[in-house]
Amino acid sequence: MKPIYIDYLNALDIEALDVTDAEIIEAVEAGLIAQGKGQTVIEPRVHLEPDPSFNGHFNVLRGYVAPLDTAGVKIVGDYVDNYLHGLPSEFGILNLFDPRTGTPRAILDATVITDMRTGAVTAIGAKHLAKKTSKVLGHIGARGTAYWNVRLLDYLFDFDEIRVHSRRPESRDGFAAKLSADLGKKVTAVTDWRACVEGADIIVEASRLPEPQPLLKTEWIRPGALVMPYGTMSAVELSLTDIMQKIVVDDWGQCKGGKFGSLRAHVETGRLSEQTLHAELGQIAAGLRPGRQSDDETILFWHRGLSLSDIALGKAMLAKARAQGIGQRLRFA
Repeated sequence: MKPIYIDYLNALDIEALDVTDAEIIEAVEAGLIAQGKGQTVIEPRVHLEPDPSFNGHFNVLRGYVAPLDTAGVKIVGDYVDNYLHGLPSEFGILNLFDPRTGTPRAILDATVITDMRTGAVTAIGAKHLAKKTSKVLGHIGARGTAYWNVRLLDYLFDFDEIRVHSRRPESRDGFAAKLSADLGKKVTAVTDWRACVEGADIIVEASRLPEPQPLLKTEWIRPGALVMPYGTMSAVELSLTDIMQKIVVDDWGQCKGGKFGSLRAHVETGRLSEQTLHAELGQIAAGLRPGRQSDDETILFWHRGLSLSDIALGKAMLAKARAQGIGQRLRFA
């Protein structure tokens, strides 16, 4: 057997790549388009909870993207109390494979990939589902993925007003300060949910609640808004889906099962079903289903996170790394 090598990109390598906002969005949307065209295989994520007292769990995401000739598995830990140890809440590793032989091709640090691809899916959802004239963003949550939500949304919409909120003052204030510096515009940290979301054109709910709690009130949502909840525990009222003209998800197979997710109660009570679902985002990105058709539509987009997005962004990063001579090659066998 001839020698087998794998490409390895650690966190420092990925930082050195200096991947642009446009490159992130382009790579992730390519994966969504492949999904919409039926050129992918998505296995619903599974979870490992080592011990309830650890207040965290692992997500295992698996997928195959035919146009990229790549299969992949990502394992990401999600630990709510990591900030107490000076650690990010999420650590991840992405493994890429030859789908025909199973030969391993690459290992990438997936911590920032998870953040970037989540932000990209949020931004692509807004690209197709928000009003083109959207100028006010309300964002709940300040964890790792939140930064890329706001950054990539602002890249597409160039907001006049950005409001952010999270439970801990030091978290929301630091988040607003970093965004203000990086985006070159004022980002306001507000002290409560209502002040953050009421009257906003685009609302993102990425909170980290220990248990479901309806903190985002339906009555605060203005007609014509786009609402994107993706917190692990539900923070919305059951009535939220009642005011929506369209409900879109990233993958119905993942959204209809499992114990986690913002709209889990809506699925279990039948408010969100295959019949009430408008489309998956990939179908819209591929031009097979309409996105927003009127400024009057109030729309909800729920995403759980796709292995395809990790694979697509990881593959794009590897290509850029090879072109720039960044990363390492490891002997596998």
